[in-house]
Amino acid sequence: MPSKSYDLPASTSIPKATLHGNSNKGFHQDEASAEPPYPMQMKNGGGQVNPVFEDPPPDYPGSKDTVVGDLPEEDGEDRQQWSHPIEFLLSCIAMSVGLGNVWRFPTTAYENGGGAFLIPYLIVLTFIGRPLYFMELAMGQFSSYGSVKVWKVVPAIKGVGFGQMIGTWSVVTYYCSLMALTVFYFIQSFNTVLPWTYCNPEWADENCVDSAGNFTYTNVSQSSSEQYFNKFVLKKIDNIDDGIGLPDWRLALCLLFSWIVLFFTLVKGVKSSGKVAYFTALFPYVVLFTLLGRGVSLPGAVEGIIYFINPQWHMLADPNVWYAAVTQSFFSLSVGFGAIITFSSYNGFTQNIYRDAWIISLADTLTSLLAGFTIFSILGNLAHELDADVKDVVRGGSGLAFISYPDALAKFDWVPQLFAVLFFLMLFTLGVGSAAGLTGNIITVICDQFPKIKKVYITLGICVSGFLLGLVYVTPGGQWILDLVDYFGGGFIIYVLVIVETVGINYIYGMNNFIRDMKFMLGVDLGIYWKFCWAFFIPVSLTGILLYILIDLRLPTFDGQEYPEIAYTCGWILSGVAVGMLPIWFTHAVYIAEGSTFSEKVKSVFRPKGTWGPKKMKNRKEWEKYIQNQQ
Repeated sequence: MPSKSYDLPASTSIPKATLHGNSNKGFHQDEASAEPPYPMQMKNGGGQVNPVFEDPPPDYPGSKDTVVGDLPEEDGEDRQQWSHPIEFLLSCIAMSVGLGNVWRFPTTAYENGGGAFLIPYLIVLTFIGRPLYFMELAMGQFSSYGSVKVWKVVPAIKGVGFGQMIGTWSVVTYYCSLMALTVFYFIQSFNTVLPWTYCNPEWADENCVDSAGNFTYTNVSQSSSEQYFNKFVLKKIDNIDDGIGLPDWRLALCLLFSWIVLFFTLVKGVKSSGKVAYFTALFPYVVLFTLLGRGVSLPGAVEGIIYFINPQWHMLADPNVWYAAVTQSFFSLSVGFGAIITFSSYNGFTQNIYRDAWIISLADTLTSLLAGFTIFSILGNLAHELDADVKDVVRGGSGLAFISYPDALAKFDWVPQLFAVLFFLMLFTLGVGSAAGLTGNIITVICDQFPKIKKVYITLGICVSGFLLGLVYVTPGGQWILDLVDYFGGGFIIYVLVIVETVGINYIYGMNNFIRDMKFMLGVDLGIYWKFCWAFFIPVSLTGILLYILIDLRLPTFDGQEYPEIAYTCGWILSGVAVGMLPIWFTHAVYIAEGSTFSEKVKSVFRPKGTWGPKKMKNRKEWEKYIQNQQ
């Protein structure tokens, strides 16, 4: 069994803590006691007593006033919480059911063979995505800590939190560039005629054919929606050997607007983002169902849908397809980015996250399928009109959604402008929901590390720097950089850190201890499904796939072209910096650990700190008693 069963020996007494002042001051250890008011020893399965908690600092958790904007850092009594449990649920849905589903999922499915990708994706969601989602929800809610301080549970791998922050930051910067594209299309949708509906001589070439018309196509034809996106919106270049060019001022203004909206969404913390979630979580479904209804009515739509759901069994033996399925599940659920831990840390201690995990993961799966059916029905129609195979109808890449969705909008017979406005408004709200959750996690981490700086200033600094970094994506070579960062920053980094995270909770802290804590908090017995996934399937399958991917390394390409060597080098540096947080913070943890010898210091960082556990005094006392009763 990959876990250890811990308990307090009968002879161990737990002195009571004495409250001083009001709850804003936290509590101090009773001066008459030389022992801290936290469980100091637990037993293994054979009854042997092993020290597993470090002594907490004498002023834990609040002998001094600690202020993180409007978020108290250590005082669990005053930690900001969601106004209502439904706001937490909707915020998680808005973050998880977002661009990862509507933009990235159809693209990844198309690039990996449609039905060849769908089956691995559904398997991964069931046995990896959902269990990890619930695990991260539980970590945050039980401890009321963000994605870095939660690693008081295993100080040796605190670097996971900082590595996730780097991966999250790289994703957020290009998420906002996608939001900028939606703003641009939203504005263009108010034209009398949708500008991508017909070929405009200003940007179209001889191979362009109108998206709204019925014409004879050749095998070199491109729809007007595709040429509009590549030639007019992006002004995309064929290679980046000579650089990526300068930012497009139109897209730069749209990017600025996106970050301004994000700033006002985040500035008040969960109190403001929770209210926004009522709209961002529910509105997209109305538009998606409308688009799906139009898509399936088009000639050839059935062929596209069949391509999407028809399994190609031989592809199941390709680890690269499984790797794509895993990274996509992390994106669509936002697993491994730290944001789920942060969101749940604002919950009440007994929030039913067991139910929430099922609701959110099912909503995420259904939304991905909804977006997939919509996109592939449109691709089927394009294949029908172009007299081509679905797999060859358009190039893959991050721009697929900005080609297929507008192409469908161009075929609406009645007021296509209205549907275009609604669709791009929906896409923007999805972006806000996703980016707000991920950026909010970064803000929380920084606030935790620099509690004296007001949250509004940290939020402003994050948004300004995010805008400046995002300018690289609105250059003619921006889509090249986006795909590169997506592979190294959002994919590889998160993949590696999730493996370490899973091993840390289930093999170092101990799966039995984690399940015990969940039973104390939620009052439910977790079944064999969760234990099998956490202890065996997730670490073994992820490690096996990763080893194969590293041995048979296939670096990303763009439109079938390889990147310059300097681009690959930058990608590996980005991944190296994030994964390098593990040894850096391990070294730091050992350096500050208590112990007379190096060996004692190393052992101590693999044990929970004395400050690990429920932050509220009432919950902590009950937890300590619960542990004692497990003897």
